[in-house]
Amino acid sequence: MNPKELTVIEHIEELRKRLFICAAFFVIALIGGFYLAEPIIKYIQHEDAEKLTLNAFNVGDPLTVYLEVTFVVALVITSPIILYQLWAFITPGLHETERKATLKYIPYSFILFIGGLAFGYFILFPNVMNFMMKLSNDLDIQQTIGINEYFSFLFKLVVPFGLIFQLPVVTLFLARIGLLNPKLMVKFRKYSYFVLFVLAVLLAPPDLISNLLIAIPLFILYEISIVIARIGYKKYEEAEALRVKEEKEAEQKLQVEQALAEQRRQIEEMRNIKG
Repeated sequence: MNPKELTVIEHIEELRKRLFICAAFFVIALIGGFYLAEPIIKYIQHEDAEKLTLNAFNVGDPLTVYLEVTFVVALVITSPIILYQLWAFITPGLHETERKATLKYIPYSFILFIGGLAFGYFILFPNVMNFMMKLSNDLDIQQTIGINEYFSFLFKLVVPFGLIFQLPVVTLFLARIGLLNPKLMVKFRKYSYFVLFVLAVLLAPPDLISNLLIAIPLFILYEISIVIARIGYKKYEEAEALRVKEEKEAEQKLQVEQALAEQRRQIEEMRNIKG
């Protein structure tokens, strides 16, 4: 059956299948995350929080942190599988050339996800923490930081940047299948810059240098997305032109075959009449 002609029930069944595969791999990744969580927690404590004393305000805080880190590690490990299953669910309605082309985006998407996490961890998070500690000193406030609050704050800043850094791949995918025209991105560039700057202001400390430190990479990411979208949209137009050409040639061939078949039928009728 043509994937485009699947019923709603069949689409739901396909989605359920993809979700089950993601869940199965996530459970397996959780097992690996249990072994990786402890060294990661110790690394963050010794390297990043060496100037801080992290406290457990509740008996269950160490377990909560351990499970949070395990979950994030499992999410990172499973992300290529999730991306592939998402691709497999979306692409049956696409042409063969589009399916092959978009499949190649998965490794780049994973690399960008890791890059976004690294940007949030090594650039954004230290600046935010330095600002918060400086503000506490200026106000003569003694910071007593809980380990659960520290890691929750870390994840809330870092993980979203892994998703934000997917922008080039998302725009390339949408442009490659013809849903996004890069001219629209250029037309609404100033509005996009405003949204990205507001996002930087919300995530970064409230000072201009920190805001620019976060906003400029986002602007660069947007410009890269425009360039990549142009490449993807050009390939889409070329593929569409080739598809239309092949359909016309196939239609002309069919018409010729039908005309020849009609001619043979008429000749056969004439022979029968003479016979």
